[in-house]
Amino acid sequence: MQVSVENLGKLERKLTVRVPAEQYESQVKARLAEVARSVRLKGFRPGKIPAKVIEQRFGPQVRGEAISELIRNTFNEAVGQENLRPAMAPEIDTTGQPTDGQIEYTAKFEVLPEVGTVDVTQLEITKHVAAVADADVDAMIETLRTQRREWAPVERGAQAGDMVLFEYSAQGSDASGGFRHPAEGADRVGTILGSGAMTAGIEDALTSHATGDTVKAEADFPADFREPTLAGRHAQIEAKIIRIQESKLPDVDDAFISAFGIKDGGIEKFRGDVRANLERELKGMLSARLKNEVVGKLVDAYPQIDLPQGMIEREAQMLSQQAQEQARQQGQIAPGPEAFMEMARRRVAAGVLVGEIARTNNIRLDNRRVAETLASFASTYEEPERVVELYQRDPQLMSGLQSRVMEDQVADWIADHAKVSEQHLSFGEAMRPA
Repeated sequence: MQVSVENLGKLERKLTVRVPAEQYESQVKARLAEVARSVRLKGFRPGKIPAKVIEQRFGPQVRGEAISELIRNTFNEAVGQENLRPAMAPEIDTTGQPTDGQIEYTAKFEVLPEVGTVDVTQLEITKHVAAVADADVDAMIETLRTQRREWAPVERGAQAGDMVLFEYSAQGSDASGGFRHPAEGADRVGTILGSGAMTAGIEDALTSHATGDTVKAEADFPADFREPTLAGRHAQIEAKIIRIQESKLPDVDDAFISAFGIKDGGIEKFRGDVRANLERELKGMLSARLKNEVVGKLVDAYPQIDLPQGMIEREAQMLSQQAQEQARQQGQIAPGPEAFMEMARRRVAAGVLVGEIARTNNIRLDNRRVAETLASFASTYEEPERVVELYQRDPQLMSGLQSRVMEDQVADWIADHAKVSEQHLSFGEAMRPA
């Protein structure tokens, strides 16, 4: 195999590879022979199909597979021989036909930058620490009670915490002219007073009024209001109350506890399980906070690093697709990839720097940590063993999990070598997204 490398730019490379044609032809012959032994064609006995027929029927497919495998294998060998580290899959160009006894192809690709030693000793890292208190367990149990509350109709004025079903219409005017929502009739919606799901003007107007009452009010709708016609507008509201229901929270008794799969141990076992779940969530959030802190400081410390443009463009495209999917679900429009280029650049820089630290400091993937992370994640589902099995069967899912664990390992390594100061947070503060 002959290999030559041409620099097309700071990170762009063109690899020309020449392989003896006999290596390709022998592979084609072996594949065709295997096809001849195993394939069944009408009118021919198994294993007795003429070579000419096999060539006519299966030659193009076999040759395509053979050239693809040849390129894949020799490319990996060539980049290893030349000490190149491709950032992405190469762009291959070849005729696929032997010329002068050789098969030749070119591969264009970007390589990962040579970062050199990444010094983390001067990074100033804030490490957040927190613990689960009894009050946090109490608050979570109240949340679980609220999730299982029942609703019963009442014949009184609506008050905070009640669920109010009402029909309303909105009318107003702005620079674009008058408007009414809906165009005809009224919308029927429900809200829990005090939840903030509906505008304050409407909630205030409904408060103290009973079923059958009609109320009028003025309301300013937020720009992200779920109904595009009213988003960001001021309107006159007329609403009629259809039904008022008050909530009844369940007692924390054996029936309530058993709904969470706890048959024995009573309240103490229940509180212990709630605490364990909160501690697992807290551990994950603190780890995410530390990783965000470390990666952010790391990227800021190396602003001039050369990065593969293809990786940045691919990351921006992925971010744009995610944003567009979320926007479609909300009936909105998301910007294109160009709006995500800076975020993509930082993500690629983070990946390059984290990878370089792992490589130069011989940080190996901790398979035990991978198993623990998967088990912790799977435990949040009703059938955790099926989640574990899904990851073990799906290489793409497992690869994503392994990458996440490796990032966590590198973040911990950096925190061990950087200038770290601790900041204590309450459980609630720690669980809020940074």
